[in-house]
Amino acid sequence: MSNFFLIAGPCAIEGEQMAMDIAGRVNEICTRLEIPYIFKGSYRKANRSRKDSFTGIGDEKALEILRKVGNHFGVKTTTDIHTEPEAAMAAAYVDVLQIPAFLCRQTTLLAAAAQTGKIVNIKKGQFLSPEAMQFAMEKVKEEGNPNVWLTERGVTFGYQDLVVDFRGIPVMQSFGAPVILDCTHSLQQPNQSSGVTGGRPALIETIARAGVAVGVDGLFIETHPKPAEAKSDGANMLPLERLESLLERLVAIRKVII
Repeated sequence: MSNFFLIAGPCAIEGEQMAMDIAGRVNEICTRLEIPYIFKGSYRKANRSRKDSFTGIGDEKALEILRKVGNHFGVKTTTDIHTEPEAAMAAAYVDVLQIPAFLCRQTTLLAAAAQTGKIVNIKKGQFLSPEAMQFAMEKVKEEGNPNVWLTERGVTFGYQDLVVDFRGIPVMQSFGAPVILDCTHSLQQPNQSSGVTGGRPALIETIARAGVAVGVDGLFIETHPKPAEAKSDGANMLPLERLESLLERLVAIRKVII
């Protein structure tokens, strides 16, 4: 069993310097720890609780930043897409197209992403069983694209919480796709009365440790130098200064289970 890979970066692209700083630091850590690294940043946030929430700095500007990060550091990059036309647009700039959890059953979106030939990372809907993700995966493969990843990001529990059922990781791995654990969005607390999603970032390490222990293929961690000042999903993000020590402990766990 090789090391897990890491998808990490800010929730949204807020600017070039911020993206370069985060990517540079995470890449430095991952290189030392021999963790394959993919930089993540949403070029646009389409799924917002409130209309006045931050959605982005402009599509082309943000996508150009993603391209620059990939070229400068020699790493793969990923962003989420929301509609069929966005698939080809984003594919011109990034290596992995992420399908948001709420859209994981959208057949035409999955087909459009598949047709780009890029890796398609499908986030499991909070409302779906692990077994149901086989059909989402097959929608991509039936377009002739075998490059599919599946991401666990928790299951709706009541109105304002999520839980992770770690049995879902080996279930989805049995489909023949790499499985990623989203350690930050799994700790969201949606539907808050303020209209801004809450979270429990103190438990990121707990979720990550458990995922590595059961043999997950990759981890997804949103990180920011100052989460409290982040323009999107700051309540769930890991402070960048804590990432290195966390990854060191996770690599140690990985070595034990190999």
